[in-house]
Amino acid sequence: MLAALVRHEAPETVGRARDAIDRVDAALATLLERRAALAGTVQRLKPVGGFAGRDMDRERRLVAAMAHRAPRLGEVRLAPVMNAVIEAGLHLAEEERGCP
Repeated sequence: MLAALVRHEAPETVGRARDAIDRVDAALATLLERRAALAGTVQRLKPVGGFAGRDMDRERRLVAAMAHRAPRLGEVRLAPVMNAVIEAGLHLAEEERGCP
């Protein structure tokens, strides 16, 4: 599945391009699920969890590091994506703890 992320493809039809996107999306979903699980572990280990325990400096460093790996997207485009990913993980952690 991760081959979809590293294999260079040059599809020549809309259908094949969409198939390639579907493969990347499948890998991305798996990675997002794994990230959420790890973030849940962090939430359990931190003295202050949930939204109150967010480390905005770390999040900015994370976005900057990702922008280094994905320069065409850059920090401006990646920041809202990562904010959504982080918030989804926090909501999931709260739900799994039984918080409203």
